[in-house]
Amino acid sequence: MASPATSASATDQESRTVAPATAATITIFSTAAGARVGALGDAAAGSDGRDGQARGEAGGRRRWVCPRGRAARVGLPPRSPGAFGTVMMALKTYPNPLQDNPAYSVVKQYFVNPDDTVCQKIVVHKNGPRGNHFRRAGPRQRVYFESDEVRACIVTCGGLCPGLNTVIREIVCGLSDMYGVTRILGIQGGYRGFYACNTIDLTPKSVNDIHKRGGTILGTSRGGHDTKKIVDSIQDRGINQVYVIGGDGTQRGAGVIFEEVRRRGLKVAVSGIPKTIDNDIPVIDKSFGLDTAVEEAQRAINAAHVEAESAENGIGVVKLMGRYSGFIAHYATLASRDVDCCLIPESPFYLEGEGGLFRYMEKRLKENGHMVIVVAEGAGQKLIAETMQSMGKDASGNAMLLDVGLWLSQKIKDHFKKSKTTINLKYIDPTYMIRAIPSNASDNVYCTLLAHSVVHGAMAGYTGFTVGQVNGRHCYIPFYRITEKQNKVSITDRMWARLLSSTNQPSFLSKKDVDEARMEEERTAKLWDGPASNPKVEDEVASNGNGVK
Repeated sequence: MASPATSASATDQESRTVAPATAATITIFSTAAGARVGALGDAAAGSDGRDGQARGEAGGRRRWVCPRGRAARVGLPPRSPGAFGTVMMALKTYPNPLQDNPAYSVVKQYFVNPDDTVCQKIVVHKNGPRGNHFRRAGPRQRVYFESDEVRACIVTCGGLCPGLNTVIREIVCGLSDMYGVTRILGIQGGYRGFYACNTIDLTPKSVNDIHKRGGTILGTSRGGHDTKKIVDSIQDRGINQVYVIGGDGTQRGAGVIFEEVRRRGLKVAVSGIPKTIDNDIPVIDKSFGLDTAVEEAQRAINAAHVEAESAENGIGVVKLMGRYSGFIAHYATLASRDVDCCLIPESPFYLEGEGGLFRYMEKRLKENGHMVIVVAEGAGQKLIAETMQSMGKDASGNAMLLDVGLWLSQKIKDHFKKSKTTINLKYIDPTYMIRAIPSNASDNVYCTLLAHSVVHGAMAGYTGFTVGQVNGRHCYIPFYRITEKQNKVSITDRMWARLLSSTNQPSFLSKKDVDEARMEEERTAKLWDGPASNPKVEDEVASNGNGVK
C-alpha cells in the first residue's frame, strides 16, 4: 500500500507529504498516477444505511463517506426450523439465580441477549460497513521516509511506569533493525529537554539491556511544555520523527506540537505511545504497565493479609495508585481474593450508619477476626475535603490528592476507640515501589508491539496519532480521541459486580448514584458512536490534499 496522500508512481514521490491521522472521513485524492486513499482517522460519518457514497467533487478531489448505520443493522440470517436457537428455545428453561443476587443488582444489562453476536472480523475493507474505526497499525508496502534521511527523537514525560525503558529500547531497535535508521536522539528530562539542549545518542547497543531496569534512562518531568521552543528545537536539529511517551496530558501536548508543525509546513511525523499506570486513557484496551502494577500490588496485599491474620482484630489497609480511575485496586482485589473491601474513586462510599463502611467492618471482624481493605488514592476525596484543605495542583495541572490511606486509617482507629474495641491496624503504601519496577513478561511483549507499531506508522508518513490496542488490534488513533475523557471503572458493569461478589462488601451506592453512573456511561457511549468531535481538524484535512498547511 502506498503512503497516504501519495501516488503509486515513483515519479510522483516529490508530492508526498506527511498525512495526518485525524480525519473522520476517507479522502481520495486524484493524482497523475490515479487515486489513492488519503488520511483516515476514526469513525467514518453517516448513517443512511447505504454503501460508501461519493459526496461533492471539487478540484479533482472526491470525499467519500462510509456509513456506520448499516454496520449496526447487519444481523444473522433467519433461523431455519432445525437451527440451534430454535431447539434451545423449545427446551424447558428456569430463571437464572443471578437475577436475585444483590452483587449484580447494579449491572446495566443483566444477561446477554440470545441473539447478540460478537464481530469476529474487526479489520474491514474501505467500502465495507463502518462504525468507529481507526486505521490499522503495521508495516506498509511503501514508506514515506528514506532510512538515511530519518533523524528521530524520543521523549518521556510525566510519572514513572513499568515498561518505559522497554518502549524506548524497542523504538530504537525497531528503527535500526527494521528500517536501518542510525540517527536517534533521546531528549532528557521531559518536554523541557527539547529547549534545554539535553540530548543523548541512542543506539541498539546503548539500549540493549535497559528493559531490565525500572524508570526511564531519559529521565522525566511534569510540565515544561513550551510549544514554540519545542518546535523551534525540532526544526533547528533537523528532526523529522518525534516519538512522545506519556499520559493524557503529555499526549495533549503532543497534539499541540503536531498542530504547530503542520502550521509551519514542516516534514515531521509526530506520534505518541500512551503511558499511564492508572489505565485511565480511553479508547485503548489497556495501557502498558498495568499488568505489572497489578502483579506487584499482590505483594502488598499479601503482606497486609499476613499481618491482619496474625493479630487479634487485625486490619490491613493498602493504598494503591488510581487518581481518577481505580483499575489497579479493582484488578488487584479480584486477583488476590484476600481483600474484604475495595474502595475506588468511581464508587462513592460513606463511613457511618447502616450500610456504611464501619458497620461492615464490625460485622467482618466479628465473623473472621481480621480484614483487608484496598483503597485507591483518589477514593473518598470528597469525604476528606470536608475535614482537610486542598493541596492545590502539580506541574502537570493534576490535583494534588490528600492521602486517603492515612486519613482512613485514622478514622478507623478513632471509630473503634469510641466503641472500646481493640484493633491492630497496619497501613501499607507501595506506590513508588510499584511504579519503579521493571515491566513483567506480559508488559514487555505489549511494549514491544506498541513500539514497533508506532515506528511503522511514522515511517509510513502518518502523523498526529498515538498508537494503541483496540479490541485486540493495534491501530493509529488521533491525539484528540484519547484526551476527550478519562477511562474509568464502570460500577454498572459485570466486572465490578464480580468484585462485590468476591469481597461481599456493600455497594455503598444509592439508586441515585447508580442512575447517574448509567447516564454518564450512556452519554460516553454516544460520544464515541456519534460523529467525530474535532470538526476543525477534519475540515482542514478534508479541504487540504496535502494535510499540511
